[in-house]
Amino acid sequence: MATSFQQPGRTKVKDMEMIKRTVLSALPALGILLIFALSARAENYTVTGDMSSRIHYELQHSITVGDDIKQLMLSFVLPQNFQSSTYRQVVRNADLAFAPEPQEKKRHKDSRGNDIIVATWNSAPPLITARLTFQATNSTRLQKQETRSPFPLPPPPIEIAPYLKATAQIQSESSEIRNLSLELTRNVKTEFDAVQRVMSWVVDHVRYVNPPPRYDALFTLESGRGNCQNFSHLSAALLRAVGIPVRIVNGVTLNQPFDIALQKGTLTFKMGQGRHSWIEIWFPDQGWIPYDPQNTQLFVSNRFVRIEVGVDNNETKNDGLLRWFRGRNATVSPKLQETIGASLSSDSVAVKGSRQSYGPRNLLLTPEVRAEFKPVEIKPSPPPPVIPEEKKKELRYDVPFLFGNLEFPGNVDFAFPRETMAAGKNAFEMTRNFLVETAEYVTTQVTQYAQVFVLNKPVRLERVGLALHRFGGDGWLWVDIHEDKDGKPGRLISASAIVNAEDLSLNPGYRWADFSFSVSQPVLMPGRYWIALGFTGSPIVNWFFTYGKPVGPVDGTRYKGIFQEDWSGALNYEFNYRIGGLTSNQET
Repeated sequence: MATSFQQPGRTKVKDMEMIKRTVLSALPALGILLIFALSARAENYTVTGDMSSRIHYELQHSITVGDDIKQLMLSFVLPQNFQSSTYRQVVRNADLAFAPEPQEKKRHKDSRGNDIIVATWNSAPPLITARLTFQATNSTRLQKQETRSPFPLPPPPIEIAPYLKATAQIQSESSEIRNLSLELTRNVKTEFDAVQRVMSWVVDHVRYVNPPPRYDALFTLESGRGNCQNFSHLSAALLRAVGIPVRIVNGVTLNQPFDIALQKGTLTFKMGQGRHSWIEIWFPDQGWIPYDPQNTQLFVSNRFVRIEVGVDNNETKNDGLLRWFRGRNATVSPKLQETIGASLSSDSVAVKGSRQSYGPRNLLLTPEVRAEFKPVEIKPSPPPPVIPEEKKKELRYDVPFLFGNLEFPGNVDFAFPRETMAAGKNAFEMTRNFLVETAEYVTTQVTQYAQVFVLNKPVRLERVGLALHRFGGDGWLWVDIHEDKDGKPGRLISASAIVNAEDLSLNPGYRWADFSFSVSQPVLMPGRYWIALGFTGSPIVNWFFTYGKPVGPVDGTRYKGIFQEDWSGALNYEFNYRIGGLTSNQET
């Protein structure tokens, strides 16, 4: 179902309220099957099965050159074959075409083994286009893994040693990072045990936001915030600090979802389509093994396309790197539009998951491992307070309240997200970035979506905001608030004012759309509640989401088929929402 924030035309509100009641009465009752436990329990899942796909990949650059450009250089990295015990990539038929052709084209391998092509125009035309295509056969095999690598590790081979060094983005020599790493790995006997303790800590202590002000490990540690670069840099810093080699991987993720079958229901994973950063960890008896520090260890899915590796993200910047020298009379800098496309000519996914009684509070997936390790125990979170009935009547609601998953890149045109940086005298560059559009089409007639929020204090609700973008269509939208009952939306508490979809902007980017509860102003005591997005007509609306669960519980984002009774589908991300109103400072 779908929602938005604004007032509809006054003359149609009564008619639309009648339509809304009719539509709701025709739909099955909203509900959410509790697949996961509350946040007090571990969210570590072992996964088994296989994933394989054939991918047609296409990267296109369109460059408007600007004026008085003396020389312009564009570089790409040709992806290579890779194989580990869990993930395999085979690349065929790579082709790189330019229009017009550059005056010079050179190909070389750098010190990390990346295969780089640099095209140079000494007399740059007004418009340049580049197109990289290839076929990739990617597979992920999630069978039992076995490693006997000890901890601490012996000195690695000379070619591995660079991935132990500190860098400007991976400050593994800092006392803060070293002290934490030593504490996390105290009394550990195996490398896997050391790594899984670090990964569990990162998963539970870093909140995904994009874009952050900085990407280095120390900022991530101190702020507890960041995007995929921050997750990768902090994980690498903590592991390098105790002698475990880690390299940074840059590549692309596809937005095709895949399902993991659980004992009760389905967990659906989905990434945005765009550039992504993850890591590979070196095991003496296994070689390089991929990890995504946001939620997987010992593997990445076959939706990951591996392109470039290096010591940090400052080094792994050659794919799509644009550089130029300009003259004194330059007034307009080059502008680059990047389009990443991928299609699956074949795709097979058969994966099952099983919850473990240990591990982090946030979601972490791993294949079964045969290695000596001590399970990471979690401390239960306290439940929301219970306010006695006699106290509820005495509360005064006079303190402004705002809560939710509030951080997302608002009003961003994702086609043009790059920034120009100085790179020497009269020299400039644009590197790839990791600002990816992550959103779900939520006004489909086939699937309904709901998002939980948890209050730790009483609130008089005035509005609910969702991060939305309208692509077209017409119709009406609203938000329903439901109680939580046994892990499902229960009794309907209140419905927002109805919003005309045409009141939502068609401009590029996502922005808050507020749904008013100013008429009913329901009072919500501490506890769990559900936002259910409703619509009628044919609006085409996307709701932005954030990787992981930065605010709410892991079981708090759900979907179901419109004709199904139970919301047995769980999502690995959290929709961006905000709850606004008044709360009380009185003792409860």
